[in-house]
Amino acid sequence: MSINYIQLLKDGAIGVMPTDTIYGLLGLALDKKTVQRIYRVRKRNPKKPAIVLIKSLNDLRVFGIKLNSKTKKILSNIWPGKISVILLCRNKKYHYLHRGTNTLAIRFPKDKQLIKILKETGPLLAPSANIEGSPHSLSIKDAKKYFGNKVFPEPNRLIDFYIDKGILNGKPSTLISINNGRVIVLRQGSVRIKL
Repeated sequence: MSINYIQLLKDGAIGVMPTDTIYGLLGLALDKKTVQRIYRVRKRNPKKPAIVLIKSLNDLRVFGIKLNSKTKKILSNIWPGKISVILLCRNKKYHYLHRGTNTLAIRFPKDKQLIKILKETGPLLAPSANIEGSPHSLSIKDAKKYFGNKVFPEPNRLIDFYIDKGILNGKPSTLISINNGRVIVLRQGSVRIKL
């Protein structure tokens, strides 16, 4: 019996699944309880924001993120793609996402399957599938070492489902910020940026 993981996500579940880069631990970005659960399960530093996946530039409006013309131009050159961008988000409503930093790391992926999911679920929080500070998972077997075998509907599970796409030898996304039209590389990842 195959599980309807899209419905599970829409209902507030969290699961390990492939992203456009590596395996991520995904859940609804607009559901505060889901976000808190991801932080708890990953043992993530509560002061650090996690990456949010979006299906289009229009999703930035949901978070009240406004772009100037320079930033728009840069984003149109790098998105969709494997680059996560730190953008200003001063909306107090999303404190549970930006963790008081007033910024969000956003990625608009190119992967068609992922976009299809995002069209159904809306923005997804997507940190890598590991305990913070540990190596990221290359496979579901790796992820199960972190989060266990129990899945929905079993009690006492850490996460609700796993989607297996074999070994993913990718790197995490490249992380950048944009300051007055200038790109600052914070982490070289899947995409090599030369400045």
